[in-house]
Amino acid sequence: MRMLAALMLSLASTLAQAQSAYPNKPVKLVLGFPPGSAADVVARLLVPRLGESLGQPMVVENRPGAGSNIAGEAVARAPADGYTLLLGSVANAINATLSRGLSFDFARDFAPVSGVASLPNLLVVHPSVPAKNVQELITAAKAKPGELMYGSSGNGTAPHLSGELFNLMAGVKTVHVPYKGSPQAVTDLLAGRVLVMFSPASTVLQHIKAGSLRALASTGLARTGAAPELPTVAESGLAGFETSVWFGLVAPLGTPVDILDRLNRDTQRALAAPELKAQFAAQGVDAMGGSREQLATYIRQEIDKWARVIQASGARID
Repeated sequence: MRMLAALMLSLASTLAQAQSAYPNKPVKLVLGFPPGSAADVVARLLVPRLGESLGQPMVVENRPGAGSNIAGEAVARAPADGYTLLLGSVANAINATLSRGLSFDFARDFAPVSGVASLPNLLVVHPSVPAKNVQELITAAKAKPGELMYGSSGNGTAPHLSGELFNLMAGVKTVHVPYKGSPQAVTDLLAGRVLVMFSPASTVLQHIKAGSLRALASTGLARTGAAPELPTVAESGLAGFETSVWFGLVAPLGTPVDILDRLNRDTQRALAAPELKAQFAAQGVDAMGGSREQLATYIRQEIDKWARVIQASGARID
């Protein structure tokens, strides 16, 4: 009995030492989008600072496909030891309802770590559209129901569902035209083949500055640093309207709390670095941060919100 007790005490001590030594090897950040995407840009700006805070290098692994579902499944199955993290996003919140047959539950199978970044969409129109603000756009859409076309980066994407949310809240019927990505949608918007788009700020800012597109509003609850002169859609008469392309760190469920707390503290430290703030601002990105509990609440709210939009609009990905 004494030998067994001594062995158990030794094992407990070894486990405690291993956890207290976290991290003692590189940490992998998995994201479900390709190099050059907004997620990739955010990840590669974050990891040097976060790795510096952790005292270990961080490695970005791009596993694109199925709207981040492939990456989500891989991390959900990874060891819950703090060495494999997922850059969760609004895509995961949307797919919780939109994708059928998922092998994981985004709200239940991950432990939230911290919010990272948010890219509000901008509501932009082709210059031929006479509307100079959101209310004028609503009036124009009501005058010609089913004729005003808006482009998006694809079925089931945040820009697509931003348009559906706008239709529901404004009581209008604009027509969705899906593309295979934001660049193709913006090309047709510039050409006037579609007239409206909810686009990530980083994709259209240059065209707004050049006068090729007109921005009517941003879609966050607060004005974006990328275009602080623009009112929000909520300020413009649709109270409660809020959409963004957001990213947050999550870990496999069961990751020890002390490791989650360490990751959260170091993420806050990294996001507070003036250099990272400046790099984010140059890309039209707003830092999020916050506690683990705040991210958990936000994820639940996002899943519920997009579920309502999907069900009400009948949006599908096929």
